Amino acid sequence: MLRVFLNSCTIVLMRAIVISLACAVTALAADSVDLAVVNRIKAEEFQNSKVMEILQNLSDHYGPRLTGSPEFKEAADWALKRLEEYGLVNAHLEKWGPFGRSWSLEKFAVEMVEPRYSLLNAWPLAWSQSTKGAVNGEPVLAPLAATFSPKKGEADLEKYIEKWKGKLKGKIVLISEPINNIVESESKPAFHRYTDAELQEMAVAPAPVEKMKIDVANLDVPEDAQQRMRFFTSMSPAMIDAFFEKRKELSIKRAQFFLDEGALALIQNDQRARDGEVFAEAAGSYDPKNQFAPPTFIVTSEHYNRIARLIGDKTKVELAVNLKTRASDAAVDAYNVIAEIPGGSKKDEIVMVGAHFDSWHSGTGATDNGAGSAVMMEVVRILKALDLKMDRTVRIGLWSGEEEGLLGSKAYVKEHFGDPKTMKLTSAHATLSGYFNLDNGSGKIRGVYLQNHDAMRPLFADWLAPFRDLGVSTITIRNTGGTDHLSFDAVGLPGFQFI
Repeated sequence: MLRVFLNSCTIVLMRAIVISLACAVTALAADSVDLAVVNRIKAEEFQNSKVMEILQNLSDHYGPRLTGSPEFKEAADWALKRLEEYGLVNAHLEKWGPFGRSWSLEKFAVEMVEPRYSLLNAWPLAWSQSTKGAVNGEPVLAPLAATFSPKKGEADLEKYIEKWKGKLKGKIVLISEPINNIVESESKPAFHRYTDAELQEMAVAPAPVEKMKIDVANLDVPEDAQQRMRFFTSMSPAMIDAFFEKRKELSIKRAQFFLDEGALALIQNDQRARDGEVFAEAAGSYDPKNQFAPPTFIVTSEHYNRIARLIGDKTKVELAVNLKTRASDAAVDAYNVIAEIPGGSKKDEIVMVGAHFDSWHSGTGATDNGAGSAVMMEVVRILKALDLKMDRTVRIGLWSGEEEGLLGSKAYVKEHFGDPKTMKLTSAHATLSGYFNLDNGSGKIRGVYLQNHDAMRPLFADWLAPFRDLGVSTITIRNTGGTDHLSFDAVGLPGFQFI
């Protein structure tokens, strides 16, 4: 599947973005795109692409790149060396932090011992503590309601503690509700590409709506999806930080309850996955001030629901769990990968391209976001290989800590450009012409989100015009969230994410 992904998705995505970004760089001081330069870029990419080689190194040779882990550092060292080989200068790992505890996997397994042996399709969540070797226990179905709202989550947790306190010692606790719609969910396509009609609709400006009034001290997030979207688009960066801080506090409190109870392990139902996929993220806090979470695993719905049904039938079930991790006691620093191509007449002005380099630990980090990192490394390789004479300096940033809350790009922006909380800006703030980000997986670039920067519309229309036959058609005033362009937007810098 990785090979199919490399050949059929990433190369197409890369062709669109490498050309659009390179043209953006060369056209910033011009009235129109230089089509001779466009053709040189196309020829270099179509005939001499290195993007699959880059992605294979990141995904196969190095694999998971959890922030703060030795695996991240090894992959970052490789990327830095490769950027230097391309001829970029000022290439360095820029330290930020301290981040939190380092955490890596060494060994794990979740098995059903009774009534029949079965090796379960499971994966541990990051910053779980190790078990004391292989431990056996009885599973208990004790689901804890999932909610977006910290306020409701706090109330639900209090009720949960009252119900289960004193009943979970030595148990393996199933903390998710079983789901019974597997057949229905598998009837839907695994992936969906935007149709032409959907892209046309996206290009239309949304109707103006009044911003929701939000009480920061009492963040009650709507459960309705549309209302929840309005809620988050009405929040300032500071409000979003406060929201996630409250979610983090709730997660720590939940983990501490299970630790105090003496539960052997926790198991969650992976309700997002299908066809054997597993989405494993974090169980608890990476902050050394807090304890690690209990050994926590996510299990595919097929296996989770079987255990739940057996428990419901009063059948004796026994599970065995084993988790061995390698973790630091104290906080470690994290790193962003930074390098640049010096400009000419306006070398003090900067255009940045970037993607997040970190990933979760349960896969190879190919789509999230090895693809984006490989594309951006290919962008600067081609610009350097063609020896294009650009007025402005082009800088690449490959970020860590994105999966934990855009931490690496936030730290970089605060250090170099300004503090979003105080809006105290540095002198370098005025030198950044724009930041172009790539995340959200693989596939062709279909267009760009303007992030409310309507003045950029004619520029993007000019830059992207030569690539309409590659499917780059949509320029939308709408915003998209969840990745590192937001760190730049938060201090008033033009940051963009591609569709």
